Amino acid sequence: MPLPATALQTITGEQVPLSSFEGKVLLIVNVASKCGFTNQYKGLQQLHEEFAGQGLAVMGFPCNQFGHQEPGVEAEIQSFCALNYGVSFPMFAKIEVNGAHADPLYQWLKNSRPGLLGIEAIKWNFTKFLVSRDGEVLKRFAPNTAPEALRDDIKDALSD
Repeated sequence: MPLPATALQTITGEQVPLSSFEGKVLLIVNVASKCGFTNQYKGLQQLHEEFAGQGLAVMGFPCNQFGHQEPGVEAEIQSFCALNYGVSFPMFAKIEVNGAHADPLYQWLKNSRPGLLGIEAIKWNFTKFLVSRDGEVLKRFAPNTAPEALRDDIKDALSD
């Protein structure tokens, strides 16, 4: 299944076609700066550093839909991530992941890989999706799954 034909807005306001990530393994995460899981930025950055050269793209999508834990504007989010976690993986503009205004990327991810009991809705910040090089949504990980726990799944996806 190919990636959906959609454009993404980076955290600095540039438009990037999702197709520019074709051929890469994607780890797509809805993130927030004021969440109990915010320290997962560290693990996501470590995965980026370890596997980017092999074709992994970690992609962070700030979202304020869960407990208003991402209240800042993009410049504040970018600064927070860089200063506190040294984030250098691609970050994107704030989006909605649920509801009538859910970003098309997240509509596709949720439809492709529903959660427990077939429920598509994202339950909280730091839900993670692993997408193969050919655009198949391989796995969906719960917010409390630490990035380090994804290492073997990422290695498998990169070797396919």
